[in-house]
Parts: sequence; C-alpha cells; structure tokens
Amino acid sequence: PGPAGTEPFEVVQGHTEDPVDYPQSPPVGGIHNPVWQNCGVYREPVENENAVHSMEHGAVWITYAEDLPAADIETLESKAAGQSYLLVTPYEDLDDPVVLTAWGRQLRLDAADDPRVDEFIDTFQEGPQSPELGSSCSGGAGDPIEP
Repeated sequence: PGPAGTEPFEVVQGHTEDPVDYPQSPPVGGIHNPVWQNCGVYREPVENENAVHSMEHGAVWITYAEDLPAADIETLESKAAGQSYLLVTPYEDLDDPVVLTAWGRQLRLDAADDPRVDEFIDTFQEGPQSPELGSSCSGGAGDPIEP
C-alpha cells in the first residue's frame, strides 16, 4: 500500500495527442500522450501527458512547488542520481510543497526531507502497479539535466 498517507486511485490507460483535463493535479495516471517524458531532473515544468506515460512505464514523478527552497529542491533532485525511473520537476500551482506520484498512487508531503519520500520511491518505482512495467523511460521527450 505504500507509506502512510499514500492515496490509491483507479485510472484508465490509453493514448491521445490532445491535451487532457486530469481530475488530479498532478495527475496520477489516465489517458496520455503516446510519447513518454525522459526520466531525470528538469528545472521547468513538463507536460502532464508525457509524465503520465512515464509513470505507466514504472516511473515515480516527484513534483515540487515552484517556491520550494533551493536546499529542498537539491534534496529531491539528488534522489534521481543513478535512477532510471525517477522524474523530478517543478509543478505550477501545486497545493502542497512536495507531491510524489506513481501510476494510481499519490503522496502529498510538507517537506522534502520526509522519510516517506524514500519509502514511496522504494515501493512504487518500477512497482507492480505499473501497467507497462519494463518499458523505457528514455528515448522519449525532454532533455533532463544531470542531478
């Protein structure tokens, strides 16, 4: 079930090239772009539809509020070092300082150093909830930076 506070969601699969109006922000899954977001660290927000496709492949998407202190952003970005299925990005108008999302799962946190960050990653990165486990998280859209 994941760390305390993790919410489960029922989501559908499918592809569209159109923008999608997701019921959650950030989205936890659903219809998405045929091209996934390359996993890694980004300093600008990415398209929801591409990030959802990455989660379908087993990625954990760590999003953070754009006003999060630099030290906290660095803490989150450091999680991506050596990880092939982790996406770290700012997210516009985020209601919580940090939100971790995997396909059909989400955890909202107040702090980047919350021990549940690692627990969520350990539980859901390339986890059994991923419908297309084993599919790539590279060779898609975006040019991540080195963490």
